[in-house]
Amino acid sequence: MTDERACGTAGVAVVMGADELPVVMPPDLRARLGELTGREVRAIPVDDGLGLLAGPVGLGGVDILVTGWGCPPLTKAVLETASRLRAVIHAAGSVKQLVTEAVWERRIVVSSAAEANAGPVADFTLAAIGLAAKGALSAAAAYADGGRLPAFRDRQGGDGRTVGVLGASRIGRRVIAGLRAATAGYRVLLYDPYATDEEAARLGTERVDRLADLCRASDIVTVHAPGTPDTYRLLDAEHLALIPDGGTVINTARGSIVDTESLERECRSGRLSAWLDVTDPEPLKKGHTLFRLPNVLVTPHIAGAQGSEGRRLGTYAVEEAGRWVRGEPLLGAVERESLERSA
Repeated sequence: MTDERACGTAGVAVVMGADELPVVMPPDLRARLGELTGREVRAIPVDDGLGLLAGPVGLGGVDILVTGWGCPPLTKAVLETASRLRAVIHAAGSVKQLVTEAVWERRIVVSSAAEANAGPVADFTLAAIGLAAKGALSAAAAYADGGRLPAFRDRQGGDGRTVGVLGASRIGRRVIAGLRAATAGYRVLLYDPYATDEEAARLGTERVDRLADLCRASDIVTVHAPGTPDTYRLLDAEHLALIPDGGTVINTARGSIVDTESLERECRSGRLSAWLDVTDPEPLKKGHTLFRLPNVLVTPHIAGAQGSEGRRLGTYAVEEAGRWVRGEPLLGAVERESLERSA
């Protein structure tokens, strides 16, 4: 153990939303956190949005900060109250809204449980792909309207369908693996400007050079790119128009990647369907057209760890804190250089 990690009386603070805290980091996990780090663990539920400087909380004496949904950004002002802070372990996915330049300037180690959160998102996406391949939304709407079962020959299925994966992120890679293992016999295409042909081959997919080629060839397009300036409305009107009639767009990544107005027009015409767990804006205004269309399902950003799944995020963070104290490599380490093009 290095000197800076053997901090004597330093402690651990667990800071996340009041609703998330008992689910993600319940008492038994906090006890385990104390055992692994050899430190006193203090839980700080955030329920007023005022930040870490509100009231007598402060982070003096804290060297490990475990964060989650609801934790305010770690600004320079916040960090001034945390002179001993050396590691931030995020018990959730993206750290973009949490980590500021002040964190990197202080050379504070950052880790994320994004890998633990990736599993539920990939499972959700694969379920949506399977249902989309069967035309579940349109079939359910027709069934409700006429009460008749469609003829077998008219039903859709996964066999022979092409799924275009936009982004070889950790979730995108899991989705590709799931599609390759599925019995439906999907053809899987990948568009990711950072992926090589060799990487695509290892994943068992075909890489295409242009997003237009992916859209033109795919019955289902599933989005797994990070939300960055480069990906803002990447799936725009032009690209959506290339998806074949009867195609489906699935987005469990970031709402900003898809042009909402253009997608609404395509779905309103009945040409495309959509399964959206994220939107832009988020949430959509009450009564938005996408909520009312029979060929669209909008869910409230629930693809990631929810309910009892939240505990896996806490478990990951606890084990990660233990690794940091022992001087071992962090499995979820976040690097400043790669954060800009990550989720």
